[in-house]
Amino acid sequence: MKIVKTEIPDLLIIEPKIYGDPRGWFVESWQAARYEEAGIINKFVQDNMSFSRRGTLRGLHLQKPAQGKLVQVIDGSIFDVAVDLRKESSTFGKWYGIFLTSENKKQFWIPAGFAHGFYVTSETALFSYKCTEYYNPKEEISILWNDPIIRIEWPIDSVPLLSDKDANAKSLQWWADQGKL
Repeated sequence: MKIVKTEIPDLLIIEPKIYGDPRGWFVESWQAARYEEAGIINKFVQDNMSFSRRGTLRGLHLQKPAQGKLVQVIDGSIFDVAVDLRKESSTFGKWYGIFLTSENKKQFWIPAGFAHGFYVTSETALFSYKCTEYYNPKEEISILWNDPIIRIEWPIDSVPLLSDKDANAKSLQWWADQGKL
């Protein structure tokens, strides 16, 4: 597998080795020893999948205790975003986005302390992620997808489909003022 570092420390793109022949393909999507060599030493405690339609935007979400996530698209394509919210980080508030597709089979390692969200660019998308902490809805933070401080450049041309939670999300500044970051 190939590890690609981003301009935000600890945020990694993983390009797994794909074995293909006329029958199809095979990819090893997780192997503890190999990922530990890449610096992903966290224990995963929960696997999640979501299915979404074109134009759906999920996020930006963060919870306490913070979850690290290893994300990938099983079918379709998305624009995936991570926002560094680690207080001590020199890249606090910076975002990184990547297209994850069933064709490129890339994975995205999002360490604990990052908000996460994605936008569906295909007709539908099946998205999978491994988490280092259990989901804790009582400690979840939802930040505006179009936050004026973060200024993510989403590849959209109309208002996205949002859950009630995401439509009513608060700004990064609001969460900081509440002492929740």
